[in-house]
Amino acid sequence: MATEVTVSDLALALQDNAWLLDVREDDEWEDGHVPNAHHIPLNQLPDLFHNVADDERVFVICRSGARSQTAADFLLSKGIDCVSVSGGTQGWIDSGRPISYEPSL
Repeated sequence: MATEVTVSDLALALQDNAWLLDVREDDEWEDGHVPNAHHIPLNQLPDLFHNVADDERVFVICRSGARSQTAADFLLSKGIDCVSVSGGTQGWIDSGRPISYEPSL
C-alpha cells in the first residue's frame, strides 16, 4: 500500500519541482487544480501510466485522497515510486494554497 503524505509535504516537494499527478475527472480538473500538476483521470491510468515519470517520486492527488490512494497503489504495482496526498485538492484549497486553471502538462 502506498504511503500517504500531507498537503504541506506536497507543497515542500513542489518547491523542488516534484512530479504531481492529478487523477480526478476532467470537470474536476477544469474547476481548478494544484499548479504544475499533470492530469490523467483514474479510469484512464491503466492505459496511460507509461506517461507518468518513472525516474523520480510521483505525488498522486485527487479530491480528498481515496482515488489517489487507488492510483498510487496501481503505480506502485508497476514499479513507480509514488505517494498519495492525504486530503487531496480540497485539502490543498482549504489550506489557502493557490490553484490553477491552466491546461494539463
